[in-house]
Amino acid sequence: MVAVSTENWPAPILLPPASGRLLVSTPLLGDPHFARSVVYLLEHDEDGTVGVIVNRPSHTPVGQVLPAWQDVVCGPSVVFGGGPVQPDGALCLGRLQREGVGVADTRPVVDGVCTVDLDGDLDAIRAGTSRLRVFAGHAGWSAGQLVDEIEQGAWWVVPGGSDDLFSEDPQPLWSRVLRRQPPPLNLLSTYPPDPHLN
Repeated sequence: MVAVSTENWPAPILLPPASGRLLVSTPLLGDPHFARSVVYLLEHDEDGTVGVIVNRPSHTPVGQVLPAWQDVVCGPSVVFGGGPVQPDGALCLGRLQREGVGVADTRPVVDGVCTVDLDGDLDAIRAGTSRLRVFAGHAGWSAGQLVDEIEQGAWWVVPGGSDDLFSEDPQPLWSRVLRRQPPPLNLLSTYPPDPHLN
């Protein structure tokens, strides 16, 4: 359970969680796994929710763990910290060159985004995708858990897209995503990490 106070904070945007949308952590979410995180949702249904944190690039080059993939992934070509679930497992996401056209060793998610089999035919994957990113671990919620956290004020659900997922400048994504929202969320884009030091 997430313990946050929502007093004096705007109500969450009235979007339900869904594949392709973003979860933006509120400034009051203190869990170090998710503080100032932006999560791209891959699945949300009655069984639970799966997503990846898109603004946590590591310092580990993809080639250090998956040598054949180093020159295939988009920049920054490092492994991203996708979340605290199965952090030793790798998950690869891509953007299909032509939405709706299947590519071997991929599975569509939403809006041209697909999961990619890291053991698949690299040449076929490269030919059918325009962007690829590798994540260590993912974020996951059991049935009803994410909705509870949203109601408690831990997350805002906002529109997202593959440009967020494959951003070449991912670290400031929390502020950028909030800045493009309607008021009052856009006003929080400059909220300091520690307001006591402001």
